[in-house]
Amino acid sequence: MSLRQMTGWGKAAAAEATPAESLNVERYLTLLVDGAALNTPEIQGAGYGEFRANVSKLALQLRDRLPEDDKLALIRAVVFEFEQYQKSSENVLRELTTAWRGLTATLFGDLMESLGAEAKSTAAAKLEEEIARLGSAEEIQVWSGHLQGFLHPVDAQGNAQGIASLRTANHTTTNDNAAGLRGGGSAVEHLRKIMERGGNGFVALFRLSCLDVISERFGAEAVEDCLMAVSAFLTAALHSDDAIFHWTDSSLLAILQGRPSEQILAAELQRIASQNRESSIRVAGRTIMLRTPLAFHLTPINNLRTAEDLYRISAQR
Repeated sequence: MSLRQMTGWGKAAAAEATPAESLNVERYLTLLVDGAALNTPEIQGAGYGEFRANVSKLALQLRDRLPEDDKLALIRAVVFEFEQYQKSSENVLRELTTAWRGLTATLFGDLMESLGAEAKSTAAAKLEEEIARLGSAEEIQVWSGHLQGFLHPVDAQGNAQGIASLRTANHTTTNDNAAGLRGGGSAVEHLRKIMERGGNGFVALFRLSCLDVISERFGAEAVEDCLMAVSAFLTAALHSDDAIFHWTDSSLLAILQGRPSEQILAAELQRIASQNRESSIRVAGRTIMLRTPLAFHLTPINNLRTAEDLYRISAQR
């Protein structure tokens, strides 16, 4: 029974009640008001304290033997306090929801900006669009799961990769990177020349796993050492006429020709990846042995329309 219903019920019942019964009704009303206030959620700090104080003050007055009109006025005052607190709490919740949605959108946008162009995919746009519609804990939990899947994509072996796998491709043509290789811009130009003369072959995108963990434990220099070691290993293991490039902070790209089929090349690269041994890096004056897991994805050059499709391959993977 609501407080509004009680006001009507109390007036009718009081006309028939004995003095003792009337006292009991007043006591029950007081307990009911105190209990309802006690179980009202604390949405806002100062506002909640003021609400509880006002209701407690009114509940104490309900115990007095007052004329019926005065009692009904007190009950209406109690109802008014509950309604005012409800309205103000709803406003606070709306403001909080708007604030955390705005903060989440800002942080997500900054994260995508730091990752670069490849991260600005359809999946990223959908995640950003969904923020404005998040309202329940279940919806937030589902969205959080989608975000984790986007930031830590699974490689061909089913292993979740670090956020570095989303970083933008190196569009430069210089070799001023940790791997000592020419950048992705040179890869695009090299592929363009092959396609212009009607050549074929394959593009292999090599992902280096665990670099985020290595960075957290040993620092950025250790990541660069690992990238340099893997670069040297792949350069030595591939054919002399294969071209390998620095692609992102966690991937290398190779353009391979002279292989009769994708199956044979995949077997060759799988053998090479399995032979990747531990490499030594220097951290704080001491030598540490680390092995960087390798995963790769093959794309036939014939499947590409233009040389710039290399960037699309990287974004999809």
